[in-house]
Amino acid sequence: MDLLDLLHDTMSSPWVYLAIFAIAVLDGFFPVVPSETAVITAGVFAASGAPYLPAVILVAAAGALAGDHISYAIGRGGGTRLLDRLPPDGRRRAAIDRASRGIATRGGLILTVARYIPGGRTAVTLTMGAVRYPRRRFLAFDALAASSWGLYSALVGYVGGLAFEQDPLRGLLLGLGLALTVTAVVEVVRWLRNRRRAARAGEPGAARAGEPGSDAVSAGAVSRQVDAR
Repeated sequence: MDLLDLLHDTMSSPWVYLAIFAIAVLDGFFPVVPSETAVITAGVFAASGAPYLPAVILVAAAGALAGDHISYAIGRGGGTRLLDRLPPDGRRRAAIDRASRGIATRGGLILTVARYIPGGRTAVTLTMGAVRYPRRRFLAFDALAASSWGLYSALVGYVGGLAFEQDPLRGLLLGLGLALTVTAVVEVVRWLRNRRRAARAGEPGAARAGEPGSDAVSAGAVSRQVDAR
């Protein structure tokens, strides 16, 4: 059995939905799991009828939502204890305070954008838990972020599958290429915006406090502290 036959058999099995859900859950708090690849692959084969595209979108979004809430719970438990130990006048405490202010005012936007940044989603959800971002607001914004991510990832694969209906492997490559392009564009835009902010602040390489760039740095710092507990 070659690779294409194996993929066909896997994607036509009803167990594929459980697999997509599990992979999306794990990726929420263990970011080395390639959930986008799994959902895009399912989207490619959905163009030929199996699996069922709406079901792929639904289970991907549900898995992402569950995984993000596990990450939030980890941050709320271990992260809060670590924050309590930080010196009140230290640099890390100042970074966390900046992250808290940014999340308090733009938490929904930060959470939604971070879902499309590999690794960024985990850092942000951990941080939101650590700074005790309101759970109900987190649920509302994360439901939007996870739903849009599931829809986007599945449709990217579906477009690739339609373009190469007789050659799913090429469709998969096209879908992955489109996703990588979008990720690269997001990263370049973020980098350029942070450079402009740093230049205006007169501090090369550092974004001003309370702005999205500094939020991302602080989120990364919290996630590393939680991981090291």
